[in-house]
Amino acid sequence: MTVWQALARPDYLVSPWPWRAAGYLLTGAVTGAVVLVVLVALVAVGGVLAVVLVGLPLLAVVAFAGLPVAALERRRLRLVDADDAPGTHVEPPAPGLRSWLTTRLRERATWRELGHALLTACLLWPAEALLLTVALFLPLSAIATPVLLATVGEGRETKVFKAWTVTGWTGALAAAVLGVLLLALGAYAVGVAAGARAALTRLLVAPRGGDPEARVVELTRSRARLVDAFEAERRRIERDLHDGAQQRLVALAMTLGLARLDAPPGGPLAEQLARAHEEAGAALAELRELIHGIHPKVLADYGLEAAVADAADRSPVPVDVAFEPPALRLPQAVEAAAYFVVREALANVARHSGARRVWITGEHGAGRLVVEVRDDGRGGADPVRGTGLTGLADRVSALDGRLTLTSPPGGPTLLRVEIPCEPSALTEATNAAKTAKVTEVADRAGRSV
Repeated sequence: MTVWQALARPDYLVSPWPWRAAGYLLTGAVTGAVVLVVLVALVAVGGVLAVVLVGLPLLAVVAFAGLPVAALERRRLRLVDADDAPGTHVEPPAPGLRSWLTTRLRERATWRELGHALLTACLLWPAEALLLTVALFLPLSAIATPVLLATVGEGRETKVFKAWTVTGWTGALAAAVLGVLLLALGAYAVGVAAGARAALTRLLVAPRGGDPEARVVELTRSRARLVDAFEAERRRIERDLHDGAQQRLVALAMTLGLARLDAPPGGPLAEQLARAHEEAGAALAELRELIHGIHPKVLADYGLEAAVADAADRSPVPVDVAFEPPALRLPQAVEAAAYFVVREALANVARHSGARRVWITGEHGAGRLVVEVRDDGRGGADPVRGTGLTGLADRVSALDGRLTLTSPPGGPTLLRVEIPCEPSALTEATNAAKTAKVTEVADRAGRSV
Protein backbone atom coordinates (compact mmCIF):
# COMPACT_ATOMS: atom_id res chain seq x y z
CA MET A 1 0.00 0.00 0.00
CA THR A 2 1.05 3.60 -0.62
CA VAL A 3 0.12 6.82 1.12
CA TRP A 4 -2.09 7.70 -1.85
CA GLN A 5 -4.12 4.55 -1.35
CA ALA A 6 -4.32 5.22 2.39
CA LEU A 7 -5.65 8.74 1.77
CA ALA A 8 -8.64 7.27 -0.08
CA ARG A 9 -9.65 5.09 2.90
CA PRO A 10 -12.16 6.40 5.47
CA ASP A 11 -10.00 5.31 8.40
CA TYR A 12 -6.98 7.33 7.28
CA LEU A 13 -6.99 9.63 10.31
CA VAL A 14 -6.98 6.76 12.81
CA SER A 15 -4.42 4.71 10.91
CA PRO A 16 -0.61 4.95 11.24
CA TRP A 17 -0.34 6.60 7.83
CA PRO A 18 -0.55 10.26 8.99
CA TRP A 19 2.32 9.58 11.38
CA ARG A 20 4.29 7.77 8.69
CA ALA A 21 3.75 10.67 6.29
CA ALA A 22 4.81 13.17 8.97
CA GLY A 23 7.89 11.07 9.76
CA TYR A 24 8.75 10.94 6.05
CA LEU A 25 8.60 14.72 5.70
CA LEU A 26 10.42 15.30 9.01
CA THR A 27 13.32 13.00 8.09
CA GLY A 28 13.39 14.61 4.65
CA ALA A 29 13.76 18.06 6.19
CA VAL A 30 16.58 16.86 8.43
CA THR A 31 18.30 15.08 5.53
CA GLY A 32 18.04 18.14 3.29
CA ALA A 33 19.55 20.41 5.95
CA VAL A 34 22.46 18.03 6.50
CA VAL A 35 23.06 17.65 2.74
CA LEU A 36 23.09 21.44 2.35
CA VAL A 37 25.70 21.82 5.08
CA VAL A 38 27.88 19.05 3.62
CA LEU A 39 27.69 20.39 0.05
CA VAL A 40 28.49 23.94 1.14
CA ALA A 41 31.44 22.67 3.18
CA LEU A 42 32.79 20.58 0.28
CA VAL A 43 32.51 23.44 -2.20
CA ALA A 44 34.00 25.97 0.20
CA VAL A 45 36.94 23.85 1.31
CA GLY A 46 37.53 22.49 -2.18
CA GLY A 47 37.44 25.98 -3.69
CA VAL A 48 39.96 27.32 -1.19
CA LEU A 49 42.32 24.36 -1.57
CA ALA A 50 41.95 24.17 -5.37
CA VAL A 51 44.75 26.71 -5.64
CA VAL A 52 47.21 24.03 -4.51
CA LEU A 53 45.32 21.23 -6.34
CA VAL A 54 44.43 19.52 -3.06
CA GLY A 55 40.86 20.71 -3.26
CA LEU A 56 40.20 19.31 -6.74
CA PRO A 57 39.31 15.83 -5.43
CA LEU A 58 36.90 17.44 -2.95
CA LEU A 59 35.20 19.31 -5.78
CA ALA A 60 35.05 16.08 -7.79
CA VAL A 61 33.31 14.37 -4.88
CA VAL A 62 30.41 16.80 -5.30
CA ALA A 63 29.53 15.07 -8.61
CA PHE A 64 28.93 11.85 -6.67
CA ALA A 65 27.13 13.48 -3.75
CA GLY A 66 23.80 12.27 -5.08
CA LEU A 67 24.71 8.59 -4.70
CA PRO A 68 24.54 8.29 -0.88
CA VAL A 69 21.58 10.69 -0.74
CA ALA A 70 19.69 8.57 -3.29
CA ALA A 71 20.49 5.39 -1.36
CA LEU A 72 19.04 6.98 1.80
CA GLU A 73 15.98 8.23 -0.11
CA ARG A 74 15.25 4.74 -1.40
CA ARG A 75 15.18 3.52 2.17
CA ARG A 76 12.99 6.40 3.33
CA LEU A 77 10.48 5.62 0.60
CA ARG A 78 9.41 2.57 2.59
CA LEU A 79 7.67 4.90 5.05
CA VAL A 80 5.06 5.92 2.47
CA ASP A 81 5.41 3.39 -0.37
CA ALA A 82 5.52 -0.37 0.13
CA ASP A 83 6.76 -1.05 -3.42
CA ASP A 84 10.39 -1.94 -3.93
CA ALA A 85 12.72 0.93 -4.74
CA PRO A 86 15.78 -0.63 -6.39
CA GLY A 87 18.72 1.36 -7.61
CA THR A 88 19.11 2.20 -11.28
CA HIS A 89 22.88 1.88 -11.64
CA VAL A 90 24.54 -0.77 -13.79
CA GLU A 91 27.50 -2.82 -12.70
CA PRO A 92 30.88 -1.62 -13.97
CA PRO A 93 32.24 -3.84 -16.76
CA ALA A 94 35.50 -4.40 -14.88
CA PRO A 95 36.65 -4.27 -11.26
CA GLY A 96 38.59 -1.31 -9.99
CA LEU A 97 38.05 2.32 -9.06
CA ARG A 98 38.69 3.66 -12.54
CA SER A 99 36.03 1.46 -14.13
CA TRP A 100 33.57 2.41 -11.40
CA LEU A 101 34.20 6.14 -11.83
CA THR A 102 33.96 5.95 -15.61
CA THR A 103 30.71 4.01 -15.49
CA ARG A 104 29.11 6.32 -12.94
CA LEU A 105 30.12 9.49 -14.78
CA ARG A 106 28.59 8.19 -18.02
CA GLU A 107 25.30 7.20 -16.42
CA ARG A 108 22.29 9.47 -16.52
CA ALA A 109 21.23 8.09 -13.16
CA THR A 110 24.27 9.65 -11.48
CA TRP A 111 23.36 13.11 -12.71
CA ARG A 112 19.68 12.64 -11.93
CA GLU A 113 20.60 11.71 -8.37
CA LEU A 114 22.90 14.72 -8.10
CA GLY A 115 20.06 16.94 -9.27
CA HIS A 116 17.79 15.33 -6.68
CA ALA A 117 20.36 16.00 -3.94
CA LEU A 118 20.66 19.66 -4.95
CA LEU A 119 16.88 19.98 -5.13
CA THR A 120 16.55 18.44 -1.67
CA ALA A 121 19.22 20.68 -0.17
CA CYS A 122 18.09 23.96 -1.72
CA LEU A 123 14.32 23.76 -2.07
CA LEU A 124 12.54 20.71 -0.72
CA TRP A 125 13.67 20.63 2.89
CA PRO A 126 12.60 24.24 3.70
CA ALA A 127 9.20 23.53 2.10
CA GLU A 128 8.84 20.32 4.15
CA ALA A 129 9.76 22.10 7.37
CA LEU A 130 7.30 24.93 6.66
CA LEU A 131 4.51 22.49 5.84
CA LEU A 132 5.04 20.49 9.03
CA THR A 133 4.99 23.71 11.04
CA VAL A 134 1.75 24.95 9.50
CA ALA A 135 -0.06 21.62 9.24
CA LEU A 136 0.89 20.04 12.57
CA PHE A 137 2.62 22.27 15.09
CA LEU A 138 0.21 25.22 14.81
CA PRO A 139 -2.90 23.01 15.28
CA LEU A 140 -1.20 21.26 18.18
CA SER A 141 -0.48 24.61 19.80
CA ALA A 142 -4.17 25.50 19.43
CA ILE A 143 -5.20 22.21 21.01
CA ALA A 144 -2.90 22.96 23.93
CA THR A 145 -4.62 26.34 24.58
CA PRO A 146 -6.51 25.17 27.72
CA VAL A 147 -3.30 23.79 29.17
CA LEU A 148 -1.42 26.99 28.37
CA LEU A 149 -4.24 29.09 29.91
CA ALA A 150 -4.11 27.08 33.12
CA THR A 151 -0.32 27.10 33.43
CA VAL A 152 1.42 29.93 31.64
CA GLY A 153 -1.61 32.24 31.63
CA GLU A 154 -2.52 31.47 35.25
CA GLY A 155 -6.17 31.17 34.21
CA ARG A 156 -6.41 34.76 32.98
CA GLU A 157 -5.21 34.90 29.34
CA THR A 158 -2.99 33.29 26.70
CA LYS A 159 -2.30 33.71 23.02
CA VAL A 160 -3.19 31.36 20.17
CA PHE A 161 -0.92 31.44 17.07
CA LYS A 162 0.80 34.46 18.66
CA ALA A 163 -2.07 36.60 17.38
CA TRP A 164 -5.37 35.62 19.06
CA THR A 165 -5.69 36.41 22.79
CA VAL A 166 -7.88 34.08 24.81
CA THR A 167 -9.15 35.40 28.16
CA GLY A 168 -11.51 32.67 29.30
CA TRP A 169 -12.14 28.98 29.31
CA THR A 170 -14.80 29.22 26.63
CA GLY A 171 -12.36 30.75 24.18
CA ALA A 172 -9.71 28.22 25.17
CA LEU A 173 -12.04 25.30 24.50
CA ALA A 174 -13.09 26.84 21.17
CA ALA A 175 -9.44 27.17 20.21
CA ALA A 176 -8.85 23.54 21.13
CA VAL A 177 -11.78 22.40 18.98
CA LEU A 178 -10.51 24.53 16.11
CA GLY A 179 -7.07 22.97 16.59
CA VAL A 180 -8.54 19.47 16.30
CA LEU A 181 -10.25 20.37 13.02
CA LEU A 182 -7.08 21.98 11.68
CA LEU A 183 -5.04 18.96 12.76
CA ALA A 184 -7.33 16.66 10.78
CA LEU A 185 -6.98 18.88 7.72
CA GLY A 186 -3.23 19.08 8.31
CA ALA A 187 -2.99 15.30 8.46
CA TYR A 188 -4.51 15.09 4.98
CA ALA A 189 -2.23 17.89 3.76
CA VAL A 190 0.80 16.07 5.15
CA GLY A 191 -0.31 12.85 3.41
CA VAL A 192 -0.72 14.61 0.08
CA ALA A 193 2.65 16.34 0.43
CA ALA A 194 4.37 13.07 1.39
CA GLY A 195 2.82 11.31 -1.59
CA ALA A 196 3.96 14.06 -3.98
CA ARG A 197 7.43 14.09 -2.45
CA ALA A 198 7.69 10.30 -2.75
CA ALA A 199 6.54 10.41 -6.38
CA LEU A 200 9.23 12.96 -7.22
CA THR A 201 11.86 10.93 -5.39
CA ARG A 202 10.87 7.73 -7.15
CA LEU A 203 10.94 9.47 -10.52
CA LEU A 204 14.49 10.68 -9.98
CA VAL A 205 16.19 7.90 -8.00
CA ALA A 206 13.99 4.78 -8.12
CA PRO A 207 11.64 4.69 -11.14
CA ARG A 208 9.21 1.79 -11.28
CA GLY A 209 10.29 -0.76 -13.84
CA GLY A 210 13.91 0.37 -13.57
CA ASP A 211 15.85 2.93 -15.51
CA PRO A 212 15.41 2.42 -19.29
CA GLU A 213 19.09 3.20 -19.84
CA ALA A 214 20.15 0.60 -17.28
CA ARG A 215 17.77 -1.93 -18.81
CA VAL A 216 19.20 -1.31 -22.28
CA VAL A 217 22.73 -1.79 -20.96
CA GLU A 218 21.76 -5.00 -19.18
CA LEU A 219 19.93 -6.33 -22.25
CA THR A 220 22.98 -5.57 -24.39
CA ARG A 221 25.25 -7.39 -21.97
CA SER A 222 22.90 -10.35 -21.69
CA ARG A 223 22.72 -10.57 -25.48
CA ALA A 224 26.51 -10.57 -25.64
CA ARG A 225 26.60 -13.33 -23.02
CA LEU A 226 24.13 -15.38 -25.07
CA VAL A 227 26.26 -14.94 -28.20
CA ASP A 228 29.36 -16.06 -26.30
CA ALA A 229 27.51 -19.05 -24.86
CA PHE A 230 26.28 -19.97 -28.35
CA GLU A 231 29.80 -19.86 -29.75
CA ALA A 232 31.13 -21.90 -26.83
CA GLU A 233 28.45 -24.53 -27.46
CA ARG A 234 29.35 -24.67 -31.16
CA ARG A 235 33.00 -25.22 -30.26
CA ARG A 236 32.04 -27.93 -27.79
CA ILE A 237 29.95 -29.76 -30.40
CA GLU A 238 32.77 -29.44 -32.94
CA ARG A 239 35.29 -30.81 -30.44
CA ASP A 240 33.05 -33.71 -29.42
CA LEU A 241 32.41 -34.69 -33.03
CA HIS A 242 36.07 -34.33 -33.94
CA ASP A 243 37.38 -36.32 -30.99
CA GLY A 244 34.51 -38.79 -30.76
CA ALA A 245 32.43 -39.74 -33.80
CA GLN A 246 35.12 -38.86 -36.34
CA GLN A 247 37.73 -41.01 -34.61
CA ARG A 248 35.30 -43.93 -34.47
CA LEU A 249 34.58 -43.61 -38.18
CA VAL A 250 38.32 -43.52 -38.91
CA ALA A 251 38.78 -46.69 -36.87
CA LEU A 252 35.82 -48.30 -38.66
CA ALA A 253 37.26 -47.42 -42.08
CA MET A 254 40.64 -48.87 -41.11
CA THR A 255 39.01 -52.06 -39.82
CA LEU A 256 37.03 -52.47 -43.03
CA GLY A 257 40.15 -51.84 -45.08
CA LEU A 258 42.03 -54.55 -43.20
CA ALA A 259 39.07 -56.90 -43.59
CA ARG A 260 39.13 -56.32 -47.37
CA LEU A 261 42.77 -57.42 -47.43
CA ASP A 262 41.91 -60.66 -45.65
CA ALA A 263 38.79 -61.43 -47.71
CA PRO A 264 39.11 -63.66 -50.81
CA PRO A 265 39.27 -61.39 -53.88
CA GLY A 266 36.34 -61.47 -56.32
CA GLY A 267 33.91 -63.03 -53.87
CA PRO A 268 30.62 -61.65 -52.47
CA LEU A 269 32.27 -60.86 -49.12
CA ALA A 270 34.94 -58.75 -50.79
CA GLU A 271 32.29 -56.77 -52.68
CA GLN A 272 30.26 -56.13 -49.52
CA LEU A 273 33.36 -55.06 -47.62
CA ALA A 274 34.34 -52.74 -50.47
CA ARG A 275 30.90 -51.09 -50.43
CA ALA A 276 31.00 -50.80 -46.65
CA HIS A 277 34.50 -49.31 -46.86
CA GLU A 278 33.32 -46.74 -49.42
CA GLU A 279 30.25 -45.85 -47.32
CA ALA A 280 32.43 -45.39 -44.24
CA GLY A 281 34.74 -43.11 -46.23
CA ALA A 282 31.80 -41.09 -47.54
CA ALA A 283 30.33 -40.77 -44.03
CA LEU A 284 33.72 -39.66 -42.74
CA ALA A 285 34.00 -37.02 -45.46
CA GLU A 286 30.48 -35.71 -44.72
CA LEU A 287 31.24 -35.62 -41.02
CA ARG A 288 34.40 -33.63 -41.65
CA GLU A 289 32.43 -31.13 -43.73
CA LEU A 290 29.83 -30.92 -40.97
CA ILE A 291 32.50 -30.30 -38.33
CA HIS A 292 34.09 -27.64 -40.51
CA GLY A 293 30.71 -25.96 -40.93
CA ILE A 294 29.95 -25.93 -37.23
CA HIS A 295 33.18 -24.24 -36.20
CA PRO A 296 36.34 -24.73 -38.26
CA LYS A 297 39.41 -25.62 -36.26
CA VAL A 298 41.56 -23.22 -38.25
CA LEU A 299 39.37 -20.36 -37.03
CA ALA A 300 39.71 -21.36 -33.39
CA ASP A 301 43.45 -21.98 -33.61
CA TYR A 302 44.76 -19.32 -36.01
CA GLY A 303 42.14 -16.62 -36.32
CA LEU A 304 39.92 -14.99 -38.89
CA GLU A 305 42.51 -14.30 -41.60
CA ALA A 306 43.60 -17.95 -41.83
CA ALA A 307 39.97 -19.14 -41.80
CA VAL A 308 39.01 -16.72 -44.60
CA ALA A 309 42.01 -17.85 -46.66
CA ASP A 310 41.01 -21.46 -46.07
CA ALA A 311 37.42 -20.75 -47.16
CA ALA A 312 38.74 -19.01 -50.26
CA ASP A 313 40.87 -22.07 -51.06
CA ARG A 314 37.77 -24.28 -50.87
CA SER A 315 35.65 -22.03 -53.11
CA PRO A 316 35.03 -23.26 -56.69
CA VAL A 317 35.18 -19.63 -57.86
CA PRO A 318 38.65 -18.02 -57.85
CA VAL A 319 39.01 -15.67 -54.88
CA ASP A 320 41.47 -12.85 -54.20
CA VAL A 321 41.95 -12.16 -50.49
CA ALA A 322 43.41 -8.89 -49.18
CA PHE A 323 43.16 -8.99 -45.41
CA GLU A 324 44.91 -6.64 -43.02
CA PRO A 325 45.02 -8.62 -39.79
CA PRO A 326 44.95 -6.81 -36.43
CA ALA A 327 47.98 -7.06 -34.20
CA LEU A 328 45.99 -9.22 -31.76
CA ARG A 329 43.15 -11.69 -32.03
CA LEU A 330 39.59 -10.36 -32.11
CA PRO A 331 36.84 -11.69 -29.81
CA GLN A 332 35.78 -15.21 -30.76
CA ALA A 333 32.14 -14.26 -31.39
CA VAL A 334 33.22 -11.49 -33.78
CA GLU A 335 35.60 -13.77 -35.69
CA ALA A 336 32.95 -16.47 -35.96
CA ALA A 337 30.27 -14.08 -37.23
CA ALA A 338 32.59 -12.52 -39.84
CA TYR A 339 33.81 -15.94 -40.99
CA PHE A 340 30.34 -17.38 -41.50
CA VAL A 341 29.27 -14.26 -43.39
CA VAL A 342 32.21 -14.77 -45.76
CA ARG A 343 31.47 -18.45 -46.11
CA GLU A 344 27.77 -17.88 -46.83
CA ALA A 345 28.66 -15.19 -49.36
CA LEU A 346 31.07 -17.53 -51.18
CA ALA A 347 28.43 -20.26 -51.23
CA ASN A 348 25.86 -17.87 -52.73
CA VAL A 349 28.37 -16.70 -55.34
CA ALA A 350 29.07 -20.27 -56.39
CA ARG A 351 25.37 -21.21 -56.57
CA HIS A 352 23.64 -18.14 -58.00
CA SER A 353 25.87 -15.34 -59.25
CA GLY A 354 27.67 -16.84 -62.26
CA ALA A 355 30.70 -14.81 -61.19
CA ARG A 356 34.16 -15.47 -62.56
CA ARG A 357 36.05 -13.96 -59.64
CA VAL A 358 35.52 -12.86 -56.04
CA TRP A 359 37.43 -10.28 -54.01
CA ILE A 360 37.51 -10.36 -50.20
CA THR A 361 38.94 -7.45 -48.21
CA GLY A 362 39.09 -6.95 -44.50
CA GLU A 363 40.60 -4.55 -42.01
CA HIS A 364 40.33 -3.54 -38.38
CA GLY A 365 40.56 0.08 -37.35
CA ALA A 366 38.92 2.66 -35.10
CA GLY A 367 37.42 -0.13 -33.03
CA ARG A 368 35.56 -1.75 -35.96
CA LEU A 369 36.09 -4.83 -38.11
CA VAL A 370 35.09 -4.24 -41.72
CA VAL A 371 34.86 -7.16 -44.18
CA GLU A 372 33.73 -6.82 -47.82
CA VAL A 373 32.95 -9.58 -50.33
CA ARG A 374 32.59 -8.44 -53.96
CA ASP A 375 32.00 -10.46 -57.11
CA ASP A 376 31.61 -9.76 -60.84
CA GLY A 377 28.45 -11.82 -61.24
CA ARG A 378 25.04 -11.01 -62.66
CA GLY A 379 23.81 -9.27 -59.49
CA GLY A 380 20.16 -9.02 -58.50
CA ALA A 381 20.67 -10.73 -55.12
CA ASP A 382 17.76 -10.22 -52.74
CA PRO A 383 18.14 -11.28 -49.08
CA VAL A 384 14.34 -11.37 -48.73
CA ARG A 385 14.15 -14.43 -50.97
CA GLY A 386 16.44 -16.48 -48.75
CA THR A 387 17.04 -17.02 -45.07
CA GLY A 388 20.84 -17.40 -45.21
CA LEU A 389 21.82 -13.74 -45.31
CA THR A 390 18.87 -12.79 -43.08
CA GLY A 391 20.11 -15.14 -40.39
CA LEU A 392 23.65 -13.81 -40.77
CA ALA A 393 22.35 -10.23 -40.50
CA ASP A 394 20.61 -11.15 -37.25
CA ARG A 395 23.80 -12.73 -35.98
CA VAL A 396 25.83 -9.63 -36.83
CA SER A 397 23.15 -7.41 -35.27
CA ALA A 398 23.48 -9.35 -32.02
CA LEU A 399 27.04 -8.00 -31.87
CA ASP A 400 25.85 -4.41 -32.56
CA GLY A 401 27.14 -4.79 -36.09
CA ARG A 402 25.63 -4.10 -39.49
CA LEU A 403 25.38 -6.13 -42.69
CA THR A 404 24.59 -4.37 -45.97
CA LEU A 405 24.08 -5.88 -49.42
CA THR A 406 24.34 -3.97 -52.71
CA SER A 407 23.46 -6.02 -55.78
CA PRO A 408 21.98 -4.13 -58.75
CA PRO A 409 20.86 -6.16 -61.78
CA GLY A 410 23.90 -6.84 -63.92
CA GLY A 411 26.25 -6.64 -60.95
CA PRO A 412 28.53 -6.26 -59.25
CA THR A 413 27.41 -7.56 -55.86
CA LEU A 414 28.97 -6.13 -52.70
CA LEU A 415 28.40 -7.55 -49.23
CA ARG A 416 29.76 -5.40 -46.39
CA VAL A 417 29.96 -6.28 -42.70
CA GLU A 418 30.86 -3.86 -39.90
CA ILE A 419 31.23 -5.11 -36.33
CA PRO A 420 32.45 -2.97 -33.42
CA CYS A 421 35.14 -4.79 -31.45
CA GLU A 422 38.51 -4.46 -29.79
CA PRO A 423 41.38 -6.97 -30.06
CA SER A 424 41.93 -9.32 -27.15
CA ALA A 425 45.38 -10.02 -25.72
CA LEU A 426 47.29 -13.05 -26.98
CA THR A 427 50.76 -14.32 -26.27
CA GLU A 428 53.50 -13.65 -28.77
CA ALA A 429 53.79 -17.35 -29.48
CA THR A 430 50.13 -17.62 -30.44
CA ASN A 431 50.35 -14.59 -32.68
CA ALA A 432 53.45 -15.99 -34.36
CA ALA A 433 51.71 -19.31 -34.94
CA LYS A 434 48.71 -17.50 -36.36
CA THR A 435 50.88 -15.50 -38.76
CA ALA A 436 52.70 -18.64 -39.89
CA LYS A 437 49.42 -20.41 -40.58
CA VAL A 438 48.04 -17.46 -42.57
CA THR A 439 51.17 -17.40 -44.71
CA GLU A 440 51.02 -21.16 -45.22
CA VAL A 441 47.38 -21.14 -46.30
CA ALA A 442 47.88 -18.13 -48.56
CA ASP A 443 50.90 -19.70 -50.24
CA ARG A 444 49.01 -22.93 -50.75
CA ALA A 445 46.04 -21.13 -52.23
CA GLY A 446 48.24 -18.90 -54.41
CA ARG A 447 46.47 -15.77 -53.20
CA SER A 448 47.56 -12.60 -51.42
CA VAL A 449 46.65 -12.14 -47.74
